[in-house]
Amino acid sequence: MRVRTTLAGAAALLLSTALAAPALAAPAPVRSGGHGPGRTATREAVEAVVREGVPGVTATVEDARGTWSATAGVGDTRTGRPRSAADRYRVGSITKTFVATVLLQLEAEGRLSLDDTVDRWLPGVVRGHGHDGRAITVRQLLNHTSGISNYTEDEDFARTYFLADGFLRHRYDTLAPRDLVAIAMRHTPYFAPGTSWHYSNTNYVLAGMVIEKVTGHPYATEIRRRVIEPLHLTGTSVPGTRVTVPRPSGRAYGKLAETATGPVYDVTELNPSLASSAGEMISDSADLDRFYGALLRGDLLPPRQLAEMKTTVKSGETPRAGYGLGLQKTVLDCGVQVWGHDGGIPGSLSAAVTTEDGRHSLALNLNADWTGDPDAVVRAEFC
Repeated sequence: MRVRTTLAGAAALLLSTALAAPALAAPAPVRSGGHGPGRTATREAVEAVVREGVPGVTATVEDARGTWSATAGVGDTRTGRPRSAADRYRVGSITKTFVATVLLQLEAEGRLSLDDTVDRWLPGVVRGHGHDGRAITVRQLLNHTSGISNYTEDEDFARTYFLADGFLRHRYDTLAPRDLVAIAMRHTPYFAPGTSWHYSNTNYVLAGMVIEKVTGHPYATEIRRRVIEPLHLTGTSVPGTRVTVPRPSGRAYGKLAETATGPVYDVTELNPSLASSAGEMISDSADLDRFYGALLRGDLLPPRQLAEMKTTVKSGETPRAGYGLGLQKTVLDCGVQVWGHDGGIPGSLSAAVTTEDGRHSLALNLNADWTGDPDAVVRAEFC
């Protein structure tokens, strides 16, 4: 349905972690609350994801009727503990919407322009093999029209951090944003800036670096001050180098392979600096509903900046999808238009969307990275 925007990107290296987990426990029953039979399709879609082999799913909806959640399967395959609606999880590239929101707030304050070159704020950082930060704008970072190579598509990086042998040795490594950008600079650009579209996590590592240069504070500080605290997102954090996920939370599972066969690993613990401002954040479903609802209602950005964020370019091959500034538009098969983002990082696939008016939101997480279709749950809820 939507362009896949997981951390591994189009390469689709199927992520995971160490210490092979025991055989998956039998799926737990679906647990739900709220509006009863009115959510039958969404509940059934959540349950179907578990039947596809995902250990557990958690989903929360917020709309005019209130807040409603459904969970299925387990959050811990060893103990059989069920998934919870309160689970916190790694949200991967959903981080990008938070980063773009901060940059647009800075633009509204007159502290930068979307048409500033990257080199104005990060002189000399984007150089090498045809990359030139003097020809790339902040806007082009945010809508992935910069042409900058995606560091997570680098074969050495993928083997080291997404495949079993490398991941098990390097899961606790700390990587600086400049290290990640330097990996991208070893490759040639995909195209000249502004001439096409290619999803690149490097764009948002650079965006986080721009936030720090403009404000004098790490991007995480600005997200906490400008978004997390004003919206009271108590389950949301920017972990930096912290390797654990705050409780309540389940475990995260992956194959750490290029195929969906082979052993399953518990990949819960990892140093999220490998994702940086492209995908390191942690949240829960209720917080993501609140964030995207507030964003689309105009609570976080003035009208001009929100309009900029929602100005899309064609992304991928489907005419029903477009990418704005850290925000993706999708027209579902049934004609309903939703805005949001998806995200993946070892052991976790997530999606969060809301309607044009921000009044109907859904966020969900799968605690596996090799199977399952979050889009099926989105369609069930909105169609």
